[in-house]
Amino acid sequence: SVGSIRDEETCERLRGLIQRQVQICKRSVEVMDAVRRGAQLAIDECQFQFRNRRWNCSTLESMPVFGKVVTQGTREAAFVYAISAASVAFAVTRACSSGELEKCGCDHNVHGVSPEGFQWSGCSDNIAYGVAFSQSFVDVRERSKGQSSSRALMNLHNNEAGRKAILSHMRVECKCHGVSGSCEVKTCWKAMPPFRKVGNIIKEKFDGATEVEQRKVGTTKVLVPRNSQFKPHTDEDLVYLEPSPDFCDYDPRTPGMLGTVGRQCNRTSKAIDGCELMCCGRGFQTQEVEVVDRCSCKFHWCCYVKCKQCRKMVEIHTCR
Repeated sequence: SVGSIRDEETCERLRGLIQRQVQICKRSVEVMDAVRRGAQLAIDECQFQFRNRRWNCSTLESMPVFGKVVTQGTREAAFVYAISAASVAFAVTRACSSGELEKCGCDHNVHGVSPEGFQWSGCSDNIAYGVAFSQSFVDVRERSKGQSSSRALMNLHNNEAGRKAILSHMRVECKCHGVSGSCEVKTCWKAMPPFRKVGNIIKEKFDGATEVEQRKVGTTKVLVPRNSQFKPHTDEDLVYLEPSPDFCDYDPRTPGMLGTVGRQCNRTSKAIDGCELMCCGRGFQTQEVEVVDRCSCKFHWCCYVKCKQCRKMVEIHTCR
C-alpha cells in the first residue's frame, strides 16, 4: 500500500506489521524497499505456482503478506510462510549485491583460489545478510508470541524451509578470460538461483508436505509427523497441522475461501485444472470469445520483428 519506504514515519503506516517489526523497519529504513519488493515477489510467485489450482493465492492481493494470510494451519499456509521468508531473503540479498544498501555489499568471505583451481572474483551474493535480515524481520512475528504454540512452531519451521530453498541451491557462475575467449583464467562468484527456481522447489515441498502434531520431548515442545509410520521431516520440508478444505465454495468468514465459481478451467484435462475437478462437480459453461494474437512474424534486417495481428475465436470454459 506504500509506494516507497523512505523514512521512519512510513514504517508506522505499513499495514499488517506488529510493533517489533515497525521497530526493525525504523532501524533499517534503507532495507525496507527491498522487503517491499520481496513481498510483491512472494505474491507473484505464489499466484504463478497455484494458477491452475482451486486455491490460486488471490487472497494475498488484498491482505498484508506478513499478516494473517492463511488463518488455518494448512499446507497452503505453509507455502505462503515459506515463500514470504524466502522472498525477503532474496530481495535483500539482491539489494546488497547491487550496491543499493550501505549496511551490506558483496560477500567478501568468498575470495582467493578455489580447490577446483579457479579464482573467486566478481560480486558473490551476500546470502548470509539476506537470510539474517529475513530471520530477524519475518520470524519476530512468531517469536513475539512465544514459541510454544504449535502454529508458531509450524510457521518458524516453514520460514526456515523457505530460506533453505535458496541456501541449498546457491550456484557458482563463472567468466572465462584469455586469448580469443580461451579459458586460461576463470573467475567465479556465488549467485542465488532465479526466484522461479526457488518457487518451484517450495512448490515441490508443498506437494510432499508432512502433517505434524506437537509433542513434548523432555522439556521441549517439538513437531513430529502425525502418522508415526512416516519418516521425520527435514529442515527443508514443509509441515502443516490440519488438512486443507476443498476450496470449492466461497466462505466470507474464512480469508482465502473464494470458491471456484467463474474460474477458467481446461475441458480436456483430468488434472486439478480440468473442469471436473476445478468446478467441484457443479459443471461449467462455455462461451466463444475473440482473441487477437501476433502472427506471420518476419525478421527485418536490421534489427526488428514485424508481425500481423490475427483474430480468432476460441472457446473459454468457466465454472458454474
